[in-house]
Amino acid sequence: MTLSPGDKAPAINLLDQHENKVKLSSFKGRKVLVYFYPKADTPGCTTQSCALRDVLGEIGDTAVLGISPDLPAKQLKFDEKYSLGFPLLSDADHAVAEAYGVWGEKKNYGRTYMGIIRSAFLIDEKGKLAEVWYKISPADTPKKLLAALAS
Repeated sequence: MTLSPGDKAPAINLLDQHENKVKLSSFKGRKVLVYFYPKADTPGCTTQSCALRDVLGEIGDTAVLGISPDLPAKQLKFDEKYSLGFPLLSDADHAVAEAYGVWGEKKNYGRTYMGIIRSAFLIDEKGKLAEVWYKISPADTPKKLLAALAS
């Protein structure tokens, strides 16, 4: 199952790195970038998260939410290590990842396993998907966000 622009964004209700509940519905009236990454503090995820941190001053009122299967304590270490400054949500049972169609089969060094397929979604002020980027590269995430906000 994959989502498309115009679809209603699936609900998000997860704990952040400070163990506070974060709901997507609480961002109504603002654009939100939701990005899914496989594992906190790994090279690609660090590149992606730091690049998004670096464009926060250019995206106005747009909120950024990072989601991975990591537990809140690991997300907190990741946030503190790189001063990310936005919510990192724990989707340990990958229910939200499944709702967004980003939990799937991956292959690495000949091994097949289930995991997060790095993806990003720009959600509009009304909770609808404005942009959908499946299998996005870490470096392209902030570029595509800035281009989408500029158009």
